Amino acid sequence: MEFGLNFFPSCAPEEKSAQAYWADALHLCGLMDELCYTHVRTVEHYFHPYGGYSPNPVVFLAAAAQRSHKAKMVTGAVLPVFNNPLKVAGELCMLDALSNGRLEIGFARAFLPNEFETFGISIEESRARYEEGVEQVRLLLEEDKASHDGKFHSFQNVTSLPRPTQKPRPPFWVAAMSTRESFEFAGRNGHYIMGIPMGGGTMAELIGVYREEWKSAGHPGNGKIMLSFSMHVAEDGDAARDNFRPPLNAYLERLVDAASGWLNGASTKDYKGYDKMIAALQEDDFDQQFDRGICWTGSPDEVTEMIADYNHQLGGFDIASLHVMPHLMPMEDAENSMRLFSQEVMPKFRGSVKTAAE
Repeated sequence: MEFGLNFFPSCAPEEKSAQAYWADALHLCGLMDELCYTHVRTVEHYFHPYGGYSPNPVVFLAAAAQRSHKAKMVTGAVLPVFNNPLKVAGELCMLDALSNGRLEIGFARAFLPNEFETFGISIEESRARYEEGVEQVRLLLEEDKASHDGKFHSFQNVTSLPRPTQKPRPPFWVAAMSTRESFEFAGRNGHYIMGIPMGGGTMAELIGVYREEWKSAGHPGNGKIMLSFSMHVAEDGDAARDNFRPPLNAYLERLVDAASGWLNGASTKDYKGYDKMIAALQEDDFDQQFDRGICWTGSPDEVTEMIADYNHQLGGFDIASLHVMPHLMPMEDAENSMRLFSQEVMPKFRGSVKTAAE
């Protein structure tokens, strides 16, 4: 199993500036090679403290690529619904060049009603814009002269520059939370899955759907699965939980606030059950996520057991993307946790891999 970093800013300017947040994040990125973290990813969101500091993941990842010379740079994720594929393709390939071919491209549909309203885009067009956008970016990256007549964007004989450093293109990931169609889309098209666990049983079922679609489409192997978890480790497990509980609860409150449109009447066939999911998240907190095994917090031995249990529930997965700095988590605490996790937890899942410092 591989482990990487997932930065999801949840800050308002009066709490912590974007300059301060990204300076802390880049400091942690500078430790990845030493500590054997294999990727870094960040989101695309707008207009709200939940994710709003990251309107373009490419910008941060271009800077992160200069702090690490080994880790993959993962867009987690680009939102085709709010972007022109011609612009996205060029920006992604520029990042692929700047990182010496370490880019991996995650796409997502977007799910916050306020973003659709502010951009003036119908939420009913979400899936159609998403699937068309992913396909058009694929064509622009794979073909020297690409053409596509779409419902939302069209182009003829376009050579997107720069060309991908990786051939034929960087790997594609599909971000998915609870919609079965997203897991089916990823498996059918031979893309990797970037899952957000909402509960062990549900995610296990959805991963099964992904693997079946992958196999039915005739793709070799079983695909690749990356899942996101919150993580904080300390020698004293109770102290780790007491330290991590307030910032994670604040992060979850920001998530519900950003997605409150689902509680205020937003509805669409493409987001079945999102009103119920956000309502459930309104009641969610650190302790419930800890009990479900998706908040890896405690002593090294406790966290090792949690990872092994969750991995067993899902029948195995490939990569854990770790949210180490929720809301206003101090960077120093996140760094100490990263180091301890690398030294005492990672080796249990990565054989004899040692850190550079060793």
